[in-house]
Amino acid sequence: MAYSSNYSGMNVLVMGLGLHGGGLASICYLASQGANITVTDLRDEQRLAPSLEKLESLVPTPIRYVLGRHDLADFEKADMVIKNPGVRPDSPFLKASRRVETDISLFLTHSAARLTVVTGSKGKSSTASAIHWVLGEARKAGSLPGTSYLGGNITVSPLTFLDRIGDQDDVVLELSSWQLGDLKDRRSDKGALLKPRAAVITAILPDHLDRYNGMDAYIGDKRIIYQGQDQQDVTIASDDKWGRSFHAESRGRPLVYAEQPLPAYVAGGWLTDPAGPGFARLPQGEIVEIVPSTLSIPGYHQKKNMLAAALALLDLGLPPAFIRDGLGRFSGIPHRLEFFHEAQGIRFYNDTAATVPEAAAAAVDSFDMPPILVAGGTDKNLDFTPLIKAAAKTKFLILLAGTGSDKLKSLMDAQGGAYQGPFDSIDAAVKASIEAASPGDVIVFSPGCASFGMFLNEFDRGNKWKEAVIKMIGTED
Repeated sequence: MAYSSNYSGMNVLVMGLGLHGGGLASICYLASQGANITVTDLRDEQRLAPSLEKLESLVPTPIRYVLGRHDLADFEKADMVIKNPGVRPDSPFLKASRRVETDISLFLTHSAARLTVVTGSKGKSSTASAIHWVLGEARKAGSLPGTSYLGGNITVSPLTFLDRIGDQDDVVLELSSWQLGDLKDRRSDKGALLKPRAAVITAILPDHLDRYNGMDAYIGDKRIIYQGQDQQDVTIASDDKWGRSFHAESRGRPLVYAEQPLPAYVAGGWLTDPAGPGFARLPQGEIVEIVPSTLSIPGYHQKKNMLAAALALLDLGLPPAFIRDGLGRFSGIPHRLEFFHEAQGIRFYNDTAATVPEAAAAAVDSFDMPPILVAGGTDKNLDFTPLIKAAAKTKFLILLAGTGSDKLKSLMDAQGGAYQGPFDSIDAAVKASIEAASPGDVIVFSPGCASFGMFLNEFDRGNKWKEAVIKMIGTED
């Protein structure tokens, strides 16, 4: 079915204003196009206050609000519904709607820029940010025309820059499984709505199993990233079982990133040593260095992410040496093993984006010394074995309250492991971690759990961790 892209006079219902910016950006964009906007959210005015305050200053036209509930009649009458990615697609309200879109689908309908899309369970934000960073550095050096933009699940809606982009620009989108699921079978008059020039898939781990009926369903949404590709495009994935299945299915050209040298008939790149550089084989057979031995961001898992980013950049036409040097200067992003403070000889890291046990375990392994680990939060029906194994490598484990922490506590008790908590406030967890530390120690907040309950979202959780650390360590003698 072909839908109109003229939004003037259209009655639009935005389902889920949210706090990450997607709903806000959709409202601002559609209001600027002359649409009549109604906003509905199950959260109340107090909970949504940050977004409501921004809307008041950004949108001069009147907006109708239905907060604390959804009314079915609003969905039945709307010409178009904009859904938040967190809303399940089988919602009865969406089933009653004539047309359902997202901020991502609206963006893809109108964007003319070259597109790179990154997904995965962990590492997608760092990988997408690194690609964007190096593309930006190339433009500073005069190697590429136009501008590079970054958006998507990284909390920047691409609608915020839609009116500025052209066909000489690059757009890098980080997309979650939920955002990809919303694009399934979507087409425009030019073909598949989602057709990335480069599709990058980072580490696949069990996640969101409280929403999906098993790994196959979860991975099924990830597969949407490459379903519109053809031989002009490239699909970049690892050499594990998931990566092999992606490459077997994708119509894009395969590029493999691996932890050992690849045979000559396999296109891609590899790492040979956690402390060494990353290499790629060019189409003519030459082997080149594309990831430096030393990065500004810690962890072998991050070096693998940088290898995947480098392969994308190489296929987009950037020289190997430029990619290597650019990645060496990339300093990482907030909330992903972010070094943010040092006091009394103690280094503090914020890794709140580690929302699965494997990610918290990787954080522990990123340091040359046993860190003090602050973990815990809400359970997503995941296996905590990786985090329990990692706890044995820490100097101390401190738990923040939540259903996931209750599970962790039971597992630690069963094996006689030492821990403190669970603490029901971030301040108490910070205090306990500082009391357990000595000069030279590392304290890393890597929850391995979701953030629901105590915080608005994982980014709010990370910001509150940083605020509490700086406030508390500054008041100590």
